[in-house]
Amino acid sequence: MEEAQRLVLERVRLLPPEWIPLDDAPGRVLAEPAVAVVDLPPFDSSAMDGFAVRAADTPGRLPVGFRIAAGRPAPRPLEPGEAMAIATGGAVPDGADSVIPVEYVVDHGNEVEIQEAVEQGAFVRPRGGDARRGAVVVEPGVRLGPGHLGALAAAGVAEVHAARRPRAAVLTTGSELRTPGEELEPGQIYEANGVILAAQLASAGAVVDRLSAVADEEAAHREALERGLEADVLVTSGGVSVGPHDLVRDVGAELGVEEVFWRVAVKPGKPLWFGVRDGTLVFGLPGNPVSSLVCFELFVRPAVLALQGVSQPGPRFTPGTLTAAVRRNSGRDELARARTTLVAGEVTLEPVSGQESHMIVRAAEADALVLIPRGDGELPAGARVRFLQLG
Repeated sequence: MEEAQRLVLERVRLLPPEWIPLDDAPGRVLAEPAVAVVDLPPFDSSAMDGFAVRAADTPGRLPVGFRIAAGRPAPRPLEPGEAMAIATGGAVPDGADSVIPVEYVVDHGNEVEIQEAVEQGAFVRPRGGDARRGAVVVEPGVRLGPGHLGALAAAGVAEVHAARRPRAAVLTTGSELRTPGEELEPGQIYEANGVILAAQLASAGAVVDRLSAVADEEAAHREALERGLEADVLVTSGGVSVGPHDLVRDVGAELGVEEVFWRVAVKPGKPLWFGVRDGTLVFGLPGNPVSSLVCFELFVRPAVLALQGVSQPGPRFTPGTLTAAVRRNSGRDELARARTTLVAGEVTLEPVSGQESHMIVRAAEADALVLIPRGDGELPAGARVRFLQLG
């Protein structure tokens, strides 16, 4: 598994960057550092609703010289021996060095009574205390989430330099496939892998072109694969094993796809095929839906993220504890589907029933893939393991 992941990432070529407005940047990956346009905050501001004062004038009874609203600075400096009412976020006037919250004073309207000494600098957010102008707000290689976007907006960043979103094509193969809603005839099944893969690709930041499913005919495969190879990433499902109707590898080779590897010591997902053509990454995933889902998380998602410049494309395994024993596979690493529960701050993992690779309904009960390293015997209940979060 690790060797296959390495071979995939070695073939990734970073996509070119583009300038995009901040409103269009959720989920995009920075190609260069984004720096603050202003000091943040841009002035000394109040952390509380209260009164701006000089610490040296407290305790005492002080006249209220002005009431400062957020967005409107005081018309003059604070005079010695007076206070100014101030709202949260308001600009602390020159001459003031502290703010006392409104609940700590007795407000008599034109004057305020402060019964205890105020510490200098109390409840004042200093200019540039969060970030100085020119400081890096978000580093390159970061995929922008809500917190990053908020920080960039607050720092005055209007647009960012981010990698172009990968164009991804999804192709499912098999004469037996029908679209949900159609009437099934004997021997036919509803096509699910295209839906799964399109959702996974979109969640990884790709722009998805879902091609129509193709029958097990060479001409149909050739036409669909040729179209899919125009994308940055082509993901197929089915047709990569050794049956007489498994045509993806042969047709792909005819179209110039250089095979990097075929088959991986992982369960589910052994028949995985990976190749490249002119920079296009080509993933031939197995037809069983759980195999397809698992292979995407292990091999395709890291590649799609790496195309965008994510500094650590994964997959990211985190620790947890098994609640039940799991038998190991002597020849292959296995990804068991499981449900997570948080118990006393510890993630526990309960394998779901029905681990066969065709059981997508059983897999839908799971929110984690537990890595069961290949070996003999079993991992007992209570064993420490690593898992990938799903969803």
